[in-house]
Amino acid sequence: QVQVVESGGGLVQAGGSLRLSCAASRSFFSIDDMGWYRQAPGKQRELVASFASSGVGNYADSVKGRFTISRDNAKNTVYLEMNSLKTGDTAVYYCRAVRGAYNYWGQGTQVTVAS
Repeated sequence: QVQVVESGGGLVQAGGSLRLSCAASRSFFSIDDMGWYRQAPGKQRELVASFASSGVGNYADSVKGRFTISRDNAKNTVYLEMNSLKTGDTAVYYCRAVRGAYNYWGQGTQVTVAS
Protein backbone atom coordinates (compact mmCIF):
# COMPACT_ATOMS: atom_id res chain seq x y z
CA GLN A 1 0.00 0.00 0.00
CA VAL A 2 1.08 3.60 -0.65
CA GLN A 3 -0.07 6.76 1.07
CA VAL A 4 0.40 10.07 -0.68
CA VAL A 5 -0.11 13.50 0.84
CA GLU A 6 -0.31 16.69 -1.21
CA SER A 7 0.50 20.20 -0.06
CA GLY A 8 1.22 23.62 -1.49
CA GLY A 9 -2.08 24.72 -2.98
CA GLY A 10 -3.58 28.13 -2.47
CA LEU A 11 -4.84 31.31 -4.06
CA VAL A 12 -2.67 33.07 -6.62
CA GLN A 13 -3.12 35.82 -9.18
CA ALA A 14 -3.08 34.98 -12.88
CA GLY A 15 0.50 34.93 -14.11
CA GLY A 16 1.78 33.82 -10.72
CA SER A 17 3.44 30.62 -9.58
CA LEU A 18 2.88 27.83 -7.09
CA ARG A 19 4.73 24.66 -6.20
CA LEU A 20 2.84 21.58 -5.13
CA SER A 21 4.42 18.72 -3.20
CA CYS A 22 3.38 15.10 -2.92
CA ALA A 23 5.04 12.95 -0.29
CA ALA A 24 4.79 9.17 -0.67
CA SER A 25 5.00 6.67 2.16
CA ARG A 26 7.21 4.29 0.16
CA SER A 27 10.42 4.60 -1.77
CA PHE A 28 10.04 5.50 -5.42
CA PHE A 29 11.91 2.29 -6.23
CA SER A 30 8.79 0.39 -5.18
CA ILE A 31 6.38 2.69 -7.07
CA ASP A 32 5.76 2.24 -10.76
CA ASP A 33 4.45 5.69 -11.61
CA MET A 34 3.61 8.95 -9.89
CA GLY A 35 1.74 11.87 -11.28
CA TRP A 36 -0.44 14.89 -10.82
CA TYR A 37 -4.07 15.13 -11.88
CA ARG A 38 -6.62 17.88 -11.49
CA GLN A 39 -10.36 18.18 -11.37
CA ALA A 40 -12.21 21.42 -11.97
CA PRO A 41 -15.86 21.85 -10.93
CA GLY A 42 -18.17 20.02 -13.30
CA LYS A 43 -15.29 18.42 -15.20
CA GLN A 44 -13.62 15.05 -15.22
CA ARG A 45 -10.31 14.45 -13.53
CA GLU A 46 -7.48 14.87 -16.02
CA LEU A 47 -3.78 14.14 -16.17
CA VAL A 48 -1.53 17.14 -15.63
CA ALA A 49 1.92 15.56 -15.47
CA SER A 50 3.40 12.21 -14.56
CA PHE A 51 6.63 10.30 -14.19
CA ALA A 52 7.01 6.85 -15.59
CA SER A 53 9.61 4.55 -14.08
CA SER A 54 11.91 5.63 -16.91
CA GLY A 55 12.00 9.07 -15.30
CA VAL A 56 10.67 10.85 -18.35
CA GLY A 57 7.97 13.43 -17.66
CA ASN A 58 4.67 13.38 -19.49
CA TYR A 59 2.53 16.56 -19.68
CA ALA A 60 -0.93 17.58 -20.74
CA ASP A 61 -0.79 19.89 -23.75
CA SER A 62 -2.49 22.64 -21.78
CA VAL A 63 0.41 22.88 -19.30
CA LYS A 64 3.44 22.18 -21.47
CA GLY A 65 6.03 24.89 -21.11
CA ARG A 66 4.42 26.22 -17.93
CA PHE A 67 4.45 23.29 -15.49
CA THR A 68 7.39 21.12 -14.51
CA ILE A 69 7.26 17.83 -12.63
CA SER A 70 10.29 16.81 -10.63
CA ARG A 71 11.13 14.49 -7.78
CA ASP A 72 13.43 14.06 -4.83
CA ASN A 73 14.15 10.35 -4.42
CA ALA A 74 15.70 10.83 -0.99
CA LYS A 75 12.48 12.43 0.28
CA ASN A 76 10.07 10.23 -1.70
CA THR A 77 8.49 13.46 -2.87
CA VAL A 78 7.23 14.62 -6.25
CA TYR A 79 6.84 18.30 -7.04
CA LEU A 80 4.78 20.23 -9.54
CA GLU A 81 6.16 23.67 -10.32
CA MET A 82 3.40 25.75 -11.89
CA ASN A 83 4.29 29.01 -13.61
CA SER A 84 2.31 31.50 -15.68
CA LEU A 85 -0.86 30.28 -14.03
CA LYS A 86 -4.16 30.92 -15.75
CA THR A 87 -7.69 31.06 -14.40
CA GLY A 88 -8.30 27.83 -16.31
CA ASP A 89 -5.79 26.08 -14.04
CA THR A 90 -8.17 26.46 -11.10
CA ALA A 91 -8.94 22.97 -9.79
CA VAL A 92 -8.32 20.49 -7.04
CA TYR A 93 -4.95 18.90 -7.73
CA TYR A 94 -4.44 15.25 -6.82
CA CYS A 95 -1.35 13.14 -6.57
CA ARG A 96 -1.52 9.54 -7.74
CA ALA A 97 0.88 6.67 -7.13
CA VAL A 98 0.70 3.43 -9.06
CA ARG A 99 2.08 0.21 -7.61
CA GLY A 100 1.31 -2.98 -9.47
CA ALA A 101 -2.39 -3.08 -10.28
CA TYR A 102 -3.33 -0.46 -7.71
CA ASN A 103 -3.79 3.30 -7.80
CA TYR A 104 -3.36 5.37 -4.67
CA TRP A 105 -4.73 8.89 -4.49
CA GLY A 106 -4.14 11.75 -2.11
CA GLN A 107 -6.87 13.93 -0.63
CA GLY A 108 -6.19 16.76 -3.07
CA THR A 109 -5.09 20.35 -2.70
CA GLN A 110 -7.05 23.33 -4.00
CA VAL A 111 -5.43 25.70 -6.48
CA THR A 112 -7.37 28.86 -7.25
CA VAL A 113 -6.11 31.33 -9.85
CA ALA A 114 -7.74 34.74 -9.67
CA SER A 115 -7.96 37.09 -12.65
